[in-house]
Amino acid sequence: MKKVVVYVPLTHTDQVREAIGQAGGGQLGKYAFCSFSTRGIGRFKPLEGANPHIGFVGQMEAVEEERIEVSVEDSLVESVISAIKKVHPYEEVALDIYNLEQV
Repeated sequence: MKKVVVYVPLTHTDQVREAIGQAGGGQLGKYAFCSFSTRGIGRFKPLEGANPHIGFVGQMEAVEEERIEVSVEDSLVESVISAIKKVHPYEEVALDIYNLEQV
């Protein structure tokens, strides 16, 4: 199992959670579409050549985002990441993947 973590602007959180669940992420036993979210501020500065969804090249930006965490079977990780990238508005999607130990 893996833990997939993605940072999403508030305008797209429901779409990303839905895409993850449809791809099979967030399945825990007899429960589907399981996730955990926390809100925070994402900060970034688009560089020359970037095409930012939010903000402007060369200017610092701060965006209210959700950190969405889901458990994903190893065999579904690529499908879940692909599903996230299809609906996520950012040009560069911030994703973290962690190995999980079964308890």
